[in-house]
Amino acid sequence: MNNTFNNLIIYNGYPLSIVLALTFHILIFVTLIYLQSTSETRTLELVQPTIIKALFIDENPQVRNQQLREQRRQQEVTDQRRREEQRQQQEAEQQRQREQEAAKQQQEREREQAALREREELERQRAERERREREEIARQEASEEERRRRELAEQQERQRQQELLRQRQQEAAEAAVAEAARTEYELVQSATALIQQVVQENWSRPPSARNGMRAVLQIRMLPTGELVD
Repeated sequence: MNNTFNNLIIYNGYPLSIVLALTFHILIFVTLIYLQSTSETRTLELVQPTIIKALFIDENPQVRNQQLREQRRQQEVTDQRRREEQRQQQEAEQQRQREQEAAKQQQEREREQAALREREELERQRAERERREREEIARQEASEEERRRRELAEQQERQRQQELLRQRQQEAAEAAVAEAARTEYELVQSATALIQQVVQENWSRPPSARNGMRAVLQIRMLPTGELVD
């Protein structure tokens, strides 16, 4: 029994209250039956149960206002935090876009600079190639001019030597002719003198000879100048 009672009062007295409520209702039911049996004509007056209305207790206006202000403050803080986060996100996005645009512009500048350097290098190579070609052409022209000048000088020298040789040969020939003529003249003079001497030594004037007459003499002479007949 004690254990049962102990079990009934466990859990903050809830089972015990139920038992008491049931007992109270049973007693009321038994009492009503008894009263009905003792006085059948007695009108049973119904007792109107008292209705207990649950009333809400109004909160303190100051507390309510304070709570509203706190809610508004928290909402404003939340909104401000959200706006600040949005602002930071926008700034971060703008910063990212600026950095992206700056990187794009930097890449474009680098690309343009690389293209400019490439064009300048190509132009330098073209100018260097043209300069070498001009130098090669000038060298070839100078070499050709030097060759022509050398050939002309050699030709002129050959012509001069040939002319000098011709003059020498002509002078030698003329000297030889003059020498031959002089020798021949000397031979003729010598032969003439010899003939005159021989004729004078061996000539006998015929008795019939007169002035103005000519005598023809036939003389044979060797190339050495020796008279044969």
